[in-house]
Amino acid sequence: MTLNVRVIAPDRTVWDDTAQEIILPSTTGQLGILSGHAPLLSALDIGVMRVRADKDWIPLVLMGGFAEVEEDRVTILVNGAEPGKDIDRKEAEAEYSQAQADFAKAETGTKQEKLQAQKALKRARARLQASGGTA
Repeated sequence: MTLNVRVIAPDRTVWDDTAQEIILPSTTGQLGILSGHAPLLSALDIGVMRVRADKDWIPLVLMGGFAEVEEDRVTILVNGAEPGKDIDRKEAEAEYSQAQADFAKAETGTKQEKLQAQKALKRARARLQASGGTA
């Protein structure tokens, strides 16, 4: 059995296909979904969603949002999304290094600066992971 998965960002539909399994970056940790899953509504964090289509795992970066599971249909509404295959690994590594440096500097800044630096670091880490790098 398969899942019908749709990932919808404000500007486009990023994924609209079937999958055997998905792993979502929920705000409480990784969440695995298989066919026959109980109905669910979950908040999503910035992170990498992994989709198993056939035998391959396909990474997509999600920029936070919500996921709804109902009757083998998974609808994911996100603030932004990017397929891992579209991310240049060298660029992602440079972005991650810069985000780490900015986060270290923000430790002495305001609460707002710390939150922004933390969000940028999560985004950079997710992009690096989806590109095939490690963070």
